[in-house]
Amino acid sequence: MAESEDFKTLFEGSEATPRPQRGDVLSGRVVALDTQGMIVDLGLKRDGVVPRAELDKLREEGVSFEVDQEVPVVVIEPEDKDGNLRVSVNQGRQQKDWLTAERLMAAGEMWEGSVTGYNRGGLIVQFGDVQAFVPVSHITDLPRGVPENERQSRLAQLVGRRMGFKVIEVDRQRRRLVLSQRNAQKEYREKQKARLLSDLAEGQVRTGTVTGLRDFGAFVDLGGADGLIHISELSWRRVKHPSEILAVGQTVEVEVLKVDRESKRIGLSLKRRQPDPWQRVGDRFQPGQIVEGTLTRLAPFGAFVDLGEGVEGLLPTNQIANRPGVVEGATLRVRILNVEPERQRIGLALQAVLSDTAYDEDADSPLPPEPDEPEAGENVNSVEHEAAAAESAVGAREEDEA
Repeated sequence: MAESEDFKTLFEGSEATPRPQRGDVLSGRVVALDTQGMIVDLGLKRDGVVPRAELDKLREEGVSFEVDQEVPVVVIEPEDKDGNLRVSVNQGRQQKDWLTAERLMAAGEMWEGSVTGYNRGGLIVQFGDVQAFVPVSHITDLPRGVPENERQSRLAQLVGRRMGFKVIEVDRQRRRLVLSQRNAQKEYREKQKARLLSDLAEGQVRTGTVTGLRDFGAFVDLGGADGLIHISELSWRRVKHPSEILAVGQTVEVEVLKVDRESKRIGLSLKRRQPDPWQRVGDRFQPGQIVEGTLTRLAPFGAFVDLGEGVEGLLPTNQIANRPGVVEGATLRVRILNVEPERQRIGLALQAVLSDTAYDEDADSPLPPEPDEPEAGENVNSVEHEAAAAESAVGAREEDEA
């Protein structure tokens, strides 16, 4: 009697199990691979069978399976002529991608992928085993109003680039999956910035693209975040504006000076990737030597004279007071008084203003003491000062863009 009741319970349970229908998406476990195909345990009365021909085609595309692997399948035929439950693992893999796309769209989550191709209307992105499309109106890196021939060239340049996307349309029946780079751009940049800041370290050498020029320096995109090259770190010579050295869109190699993860600011240097001209000053200049230079700047304590190769010397005020022709841009003949490479200082005495009458000064004049509170940018050799200036400059940009 007990055995009869057990059989009845088992029979009723099997009848309660829903019968698979054509098009159902199921998940199962591979239990066997043989010459006939692949057997998948679906937790039903019958196992699913994937034909050998489908497996051979997938193998040609580099897709293979193994026993105990979890796989999604789609029911092709609930019962074929041999009584088998025929399923497709290829369609199952594609349906899994559609389900993922629907979930991402519903949650508004970002997805990262690489551009695999393009056509007249936009970009093609491989979303698992489904080809997704990004319309030109949703591509941030493509300016609007670009002529057709140039647009195709710009789209071609984006092939292979990894980007962030958001799903904006899913239509399984029409096999239409549409993505937007524009909707994901802000979130993607923040993610890239966080990733970059965690990897950056002082002293690293990085390659980036110049994205903006300001009076105080240049901004460089390091691949997700912008760093600042303060104007004092552009070149060993004095620079009045970054446009003398760089142009927007230019690729540059920079050294990381400072990484402030709390404020998310990055200080960079271009000149540190160039030979330091002060290392060979001792070979170029000796006390008593007469040389020519260009007066680059007048200050309360004297005048700076460009001696070439990014090296400047200082003429004290008593050498230039009331001297006609001593103006910025004037060519001067000067005598080297002393050379201090370790302090990056050269003391000068005026011999002549070449555009005026000759002027001789026999008496050596020592370097004047540094002012107690130099103007911002005067102490061009102070790393601490430049770091503070860089932070201030980044703050200024953020306020401008707020």
